[in-house]
Amino acid sequence: MFARLPRLDAGVRQAYLDRLGVAPEAPSENALRLLVRRHAERVPYETLWIQAGEGWGIDPVESAERIARHGRGGYCYHLNGALGLLLTTLGYTVHAHVGGVHGPEGPSPSSRGNHLVLTVELAPSEANPSGVWYVDTGLGDALHDPLPLVAGPHRQAPFDLTLECSPEGTAWHLVHDPRGGFRGMAWDTAEAALDDFEQQHQRLSTSPESGFVQVPMAERRDATGVDVVRGLVLSRIGDGARSEPVTDRGAWFDALGRLFGLRLDGLQPKARDRLWASAVAAHHRWLEEQQGHPAHA
Repeated sequence: MFARLPRLDAGVRQAYLDRLGVAPEAPSENALRLLVRRHAERVPYETLWIQAGEGWGIDPVESAERIARHGRGGYCYHLNGALGLLLTTLGYTVHAHVGGVHGPEGPSPSSRGNHLVLTVELAPSEANPSGVWYVDTGLGDALHDPLPLVAGPHRQAPFDLTLECSPEGTAWHLVHDPRGGFRGMAWDTAEAALDDFEQQHQRLSTSPESGFVQVPMAERRDATGVDVVRGLVLSRIGDGARSEPVTDRGAWFDALGRLFGLRLDGLQPKARDRLWASAVAAHHRWLEEQQGHPAHA
């Protein structure tokens, strides 16, 4: 997919690297690790653009522009799409794959295409004999580092993750830690095209039944855990675990900037009002559910 896309222009590439706090260097394991870590730590997983009525597409070039010059994040199509394009521009061999995040029911045809997965090819090494790395900054609360594409358990504090490979070697499955926000994610090894994700993107970003439409949220991963805001509930998994509602509008927007790097300077007042109203409504539905009442009672 990325081989068919235009490379980032020099200005966007530099602005992107500046946001990550990384200097350009030749592809290597250490350079890849640093890029992926910084991306996870500084570019949040967020769906606030949906509730604000911004209506983003999934073009990686546009996603990279928003990340580099407008201080935003996105969900998997935006984060992995932009990162994949940045890595390709820096000289890495990057592949896109059709994935599907799933719940307790396991992988299913209905989840296929709801996630964009990256793999990166480097020279074989002692740390990774195949040279293929699984890269994913688009899951929100899962990976902090690239993983060698090797079946078995993998520890990324505070989570214990497992990679499983199909007997034919044509599909992989990530099993998430029980403390995470989803159960797992399966993907095919075939190369994906951008069109493979368009239908699911439209459903996830516009359907009233989509959780992304119902609840504004953001997540930011670091080396010891993940900060999460869903509706008005701010929480952390891992070191410093906590959970508390933030019901003051000013404090809520301040937390978005302070914890997630989302200053939202480009949002017009009406869009901010719409976002806040959506967060409040989602919080009220959550309170009703916690109290055992129907969400629409």
